[in-house]
Amino acid sequence: QLQLVESGGGLVQPGGSLRLSCAASGFTLNDYAIGWFRQAPGKEREGVSCIRSSGGSTYYLDSVKGRFIISRDNAKNTVYLQMNGLKPDDTAVYYCASRRYLCSGSAAVYDYWGQGTQVTVSS
Repeated sequence: QLQLVESGGGLVQPGGSLRLSCAASGFTLNDYAIGWFRQAPGKEREGVSCIRSSGGSTYYLDSVKGRFIISRDNAKNTVYLQMNGLKPDDTAVYYCASRRYLCSGSAAVYDYWGQGTQVTVSS
């Protein structure tokens, strides 16, 4: 069974940090780009970051540039999203998704999705 599982979400104060993990099972991530998306209540799902299958190229939503870092460890079949300097506007359910090789900002072109992990930034 092909599956992506996110973990690492939680409640954090503004300015704090969290590291999200996206672990794959049933397939290897080597040939897949991984995107992180988020969806806040009443808002559309938006692309936050993406890393190509080779790991050589990464992409970020403008509002998270300089605060979030995406990385991958193919040996562990896992992609990470390090989130620093968190703001209340970052509060959302975060999802990871996979597609072959190349990143895209469109959620519609991703093949597999995790169940999501809640991130809440609040004092």
